[in-house]
Amino acid sequence: MFNGIPDGAVYVRRVVFQKEQGFIHEFDEYDPLAVHFLIKDQGKPIGTCRVFQKNDSDIYILGRLAVLREYRGAHVGSMLIGEAEKYVRSVGGKEIQLHSQCTARSFYQYNGYVEYGEPEDEEGCPHIWMKKQLSIDK
Repeated sequence: MFNGIPDGAVYVRRVVFQKEQGFIHEFDEYDPLAVHFLIKDQGKPIGTCRVFQKNDSDIYILGRLAVLREYRGAHVGSMLIGEAEKYVRSVGGKEIQLHSQCTARSFYQYNGYVEYGEPEDEEGCPHIWMKKQLSIDK
């Protein structure tokens, strides 16, 4: 867990979102404010995500979840979500929202997130808002 974006997270996001998927506006004003999570394999960064509080509420936004291609299917993304959820619970958060690429919605559904709202375009890629209520006992 990092306050501010670590170099490993920058690397993973550049590979996945910019080189692989073609997004231009990958880094934003939330990066310096967010708590970032990073998973490594033998010292190599392989997955990342971030969370930040939404408008001083008990809702947090999870985003920029990325896993290097060769590690997809190895539950790295679910581990990242689990760590982010644990953190959000520890600071009193009650809900996590995220803006999923529509092609990734089944992954988030598997992790307990439900869709709300209508699909929206983000740099030519359809996204959908999803959310999950966090239980206190986990």
